[in-house]
Amino acid sequence: MKYKYHILTLGCKVNQCESDAIARSLDAAGWEAVSDGEQADLCIVNSCTVTAKASMQSRRMLRGLIRSQPHACIAVTGCDAQTGADALKEIEGTHYIIGHSHKHRIPELAESFILKKRNRSRMLRDDIREENLFRQYPLTAFGERTRPFLKIQDGCNAFCSYCIVPYARGPSRSMPLADVLKNIRNIKKSGYREVVLSGIHVGCYGKDLAPESDFLSLLHKIDAENLIDRVRVSSVEPHEISEKIIRLVADSERFCNHFHIPLQSGDDGILAKMGRPYDNAFFRRLILKIRQMLPDAAIGVDILIGFPGEDHRAFENTRRTIAELPVTYLHVFPYSPRKGTPAAAFPDHPDAAIVKERCREMRELGNIKKREFYQSFTGKRLSVLAEHRRDAESGMLKGVSSNYLTVLFAGEDALKNQICEVKIREILPGPRASGFLV
Repeated sequence: MKYKYHILTLGCKVNQCESDAIARSLDAAGWEAVSDGEQADLCIVNSCTVTAKASMQSRRMLRGLIRSQPHACIAVTGCDAQTGADALKEIEGTHYIIGHSHKHRIPELAESFILKKRNRSRMLRDDIREENLFRQYPLTAFGERTRPFLKIQDGCNAFCSYCIVPYARGPSRSMPLADVLKNIRNIKKSGYREVVLSGIHVGCYGKDLAPESDFLSLLHKIDAENLIDRVRVSSVEPHEISEKIIRLVADSERFCNHFHIPLQSGDDGILAKMGRPYDNAFFRRLILKIRQMLPDAAIGVDILIGFPGEDHRAFENTRRTIAELPVTYLHVFPYSPRKGTPAAAFPDHPDAAIVKERCREMRELGNIKKREFYQSFTGKRLSVLAEHRRDAESGMLKGVSSNYLTVLFAGEDALKNQICEVKIREILPGPRASGFLV
């Protein structure tokens, strides 16, 4: 008899990568994945705690599974399981609270629960601050994902004043260089065209290795060995994007023309209180340098609104910075105090209604920027990686360009998972681009 499992995931690309890894480990142990609504023997919430809202959503999702899956083993893992275990333990019906260091044990723990019919809650959580191992799973399959994530780094040493992540993920740890290269080769052999390099603080890659390495050296090695058609890099801190990295991306046909950069605030006073090691002028120079060297690049930016002390002038500095720079899209988050971080004790929190309005204004600006970026490619050709699934509404093939445009175009199923040359005809709501094969 095959046991059945279901995984719900919140949060970042690293969490998504780790959920894929957990699923692969369960598949290898003989389990079978089921969809939403189907009864399972094991249900897992891979939680997030980067904001108070994320923790709340994780716990709401957990309670929902407990109600809808009364006969299943219910496990919660991820960052909220690491930092909010005591609160999770109070949710009746939770069988396992599994910290990051024990994720690899999920198949064993779940089978033990089912065979022994345990009903008591069990917590497995080590002090993540003592973690010094980069934990990885064997790469075997990636489900229906066309662009698989490869986690090359975990943890963070930065300790920005607002951020709970270093407390949830522990110190920076890197996948050994040889393993990165081997895993990319395996992804290519499995038939994939693009890999997304992900991590909590990828710009710190290699500093913990012996001999020490760095992110630029890793990118050079990947490029030189011609390992896969396309490589996309997830979020990189502003001060860790050097001109050499920009030049490498500009000169290489392998790296996607796409940077995602967490600014957080455009006000120097707020940046200093956040513990961010750059100022507004540095960020402006960086964005203009990327645009100069890579005119077609997508540049995404994270913005944190409502940090303690953010008055009207500070917000205007952020809004004006984004309005004046050639950025492509925004991820906007309202600040929420995280227990144990220095900023949780800071005074002068902006009123909630003001924060909500500022978030709305920034998201509206981000939407305008994104549509303008899309419109600039009307009539141009883009290389688009067609996804496994067609667009649900139109039935057309759907893919992603190197510079992160979502593109719809007509074509046969044989083009799925292929890199196609598409000429952009028009920009649709969303926005999304519509084009035709050339």
